[in-house]
Amino acid sequence: MDPVAVLVLGLSCLLLFSIWRQKAERRKLPPGPTPLPIIGNILQLDIKDVTKSLTNFSKVYGPVFTLYFGMKPTVVLYGYEAVKEALIDHGEEFSGRGKVPLFDQVYKGLGIIFSNGHRWKEMRRFALMTLRNFGMGKRSIEERVQEEAHCLVEELRKTNGSPCDPTFILGCAPCNVICSIVFQNRFDYKDQNFLYLMKTLNEDSKISSSPWIQIYNLFPNLLQYAPGSHKTVLKNADYVESYILKKVKEHEESLDVNNPRDFIDCFLIKMKQENHKEPSEFTKENLTVVATDLFGAGTETTSTTLRYGLLLLMKHPHVIAKVKEEIDHVIGRHRSPCMKDRSQMPYTDAVIHEIQRYIDLLPNNMPHEVTRDIKFRGYLIPKGTTIMTSLTSVLHDHKEFPNPETFDPGHFLDKSGNFKKSDYFMPFSSGKRMCAGEGLARMELFLFLTTILQNFNLKALMDPQDLNTRPVVNGLASVPPSYQLCFLPV
Repeated sequence: MDPVAVLVLGLSCLLLFSIWRQKAERRKLPPGPTPLPIIGNILQLDIKDVTKSLTNFSKVYGPVFTLYFGMKPTVVLYGYEAVKEALIDHGEEFSGRGKVPLFDQVYKGLGIIFSNGHRWKEMRRFALMTLRNFGMGKRSIEERVQEEAHCLVEELRKTNGSPCDPTFILGCAPCNVICSIVFQNRFDYKDQNFLYLMKTLNEDSKISSSPWIQIYNLFPNLLQYAPGSHKTVLKNADYVESYILKKVKEHEESLDVNNPRDFIDCFLIKMKQENHKEPSEFTKENLTVVATDLFGAGTETTSTTLRYGLLLLMKHPHVIAKVKEEIDHVIGRHRSPCMKDRSQMPYTDAVIHEIQRYIDLLPNNMPHEVTRDIKFRGYLIPKGTTIMTSLTSVLHDHKEFPNPETFDPGHFLDKSGNFKKSDYFMPFSSGKRMCAGEGLARMELFLFLTTILQNFNLKALMDPQDLNTRPVVNGLASVPPSYQLCFLPV
């Protein structure tokens, strides 16, 4: 048969199969826009602002609807009630990690963030236990963060009030806290290996939120050999893996099983204890990915929030003035901020919550997956179906947060000026897959931000009203635009 005819016949069969499969699935799943064969609903989505598209779809189809990303259906949960019902009320059934082809290619289902089932439970349980043993939630980890805040201030003083891009300086601080837990030691802010590690994490964060990666994740088999920024992510992953493996080798040579120094030591000891078990989840491959997870989740999220936060504060000078007034009243100038201060600083606490709410760091969360067939709001969702939970729809809910598109610390204050909690505050997600490092992140945000504002005035290079605070990419994560500022010593 003519090769062209074979190709046409093959494509036709693929098209017909795609149409039949989509129709069969759609009869069971929640309603949604009609997908095109093979490419699904991709042409009906604004790849540069998926959140806006989801809002428009929710107005037509309600809080639970189905979209096809390529040939694969994804059930979208929109609004607080639907998200809470899934992640909290049915937490076990919605606790799976949805497929992200690029990250699955990098991490191969290992570690914590992109693993599932028994492996995920084992790695998460071990990580939480070990982090607690090294001070998570205790005074010892607070002292580490305070020490790093002092180092951060000293590094900012070296700018001598000149304009600077704060990206790497703000990234080094939370990264060093993680380094002290994973590697036992911190790094100098000018250490070239450390700076290159920071560069790869920052680069991956931007690339992962780009439209190209969203397209790549739709058609990974077709695009994996094509040139593109996904190659950079894979190259960076190789570098981070080799960096961590080098540290693991150094630890193996000096390991004292009776005196673990850090997270790597604890993992190696667990490996020795389980060397008779087959199979065991405690392998070097899993160790490198778990360490990578800790770096990625523990560095970029906090540093991006700090960077975005300083931009928002410069945009609203009256907010800075109120925070500084509270710092002067509660802490003063002659001692370092501590976590006990937070309960006496309701306005500052509200500002930090509002920064996290407003920037909406992970607009659509990390994808979930149902672990078994489940009937949800009258629809049968089959095991393995990807679930997208819109955190934007929760953090920007009009009823809970009047004028949600406006940066207003009043969203977290009552009429008496006391801090007001909200069940809608879900920047760390919710349920069984919520961020394991939430406690550390909240501690870092409070201590780093108050220490910076205690020691410096922030000066923008333009009229504050002209500062652009819209994210430059809004795919996986909301990334703030690049900017410079001056740190003027108080």
